[in-house]
Amino acid sequence: MSTSKFAVAGATGRLGRHVVDVLTERGHHVVPMSRATGVDVITGEGLADALIGVDVIIDVASWHASDQEAATKFFRTATGNLHEAGRRADVDRIVAVSIIGTDKATAGFVAAQQVHEEANLSGLLPARILRAAQFHEFVGQLLDWRQGDIARIPALPTQLVACRTVAETLVDLAADPAPPAPGAPIPEIAGPRTEIMSEAAELLGARRGIKVVGVDGSGMPDADIAAAGGFLPGPHAKLAGPTFRDWLDTRF
Repeated sequence: MSTSKFAVAGATGRLGRHVVDVLTERGHHVVPMSRATGVDVITGEGLADALIGVDVIIDVASWHASDQEAATKFFRTATGNLHEAGRRADVDRIVAVSIIGTDKATAGFVAAQQVHEEANLSGLLPARILRAAQFHEFVGQLLDWRQGDIARIPALPTQLVACRTVAETLVDLAADPAPPAPGAPIPEIAGPRTEIMSEAAELLGARRGIKVVGVDGSGMPDADIAAAGGFLPGPHAKLAGPTFRDWLDTRF
């Protein structure tokens, strides 16, 4: 099996840890990049050294909050730094993760991903994008964000997918040197079936001892688009991995 050298931006994050694991399991040389490893994609500190000899950058670095303006600034700066440093290091290409429905979003964190995608596709390096559905792991984060004893979770459709499944698909894309066919849609990865976010949260809440109440999503950015299925995968999407319930059963 031929191996390549991959640098992973955001390597210690929720998705990045899985990407590093998948690359390692497949025998590739991995350079984890995060502030914990001395690499900062915003200031550029450590980037030049980290990218020496790297063939492909996998960008899964993300902003930690939902504010659109802050997330947009993060993605614009980080993406520009990765492309500039990658070009100087003769990196072949960059592959970045985004979110299904980014092209439809009008506000919030998902809309900030539009800048992330555009900055990659217009950048100095050849770029590929993988759009993913919300992660199984995101449900626990929603419960952690609750105020008080009750978690009020939007009863909106989603197609939750495991981080591990996204990581495997992202590595497949990153390891394929072939450019996309002209006019090909941006690839998507989602779980095997449509689920309701509040119902998934109820399953997890029952195991954590947290009461969950489904709400209509009022006040949430683009709730009307989500309710109409605008953030569900398209017909070309890859559907894979466990359902949320099956994934949960492996953890409790």
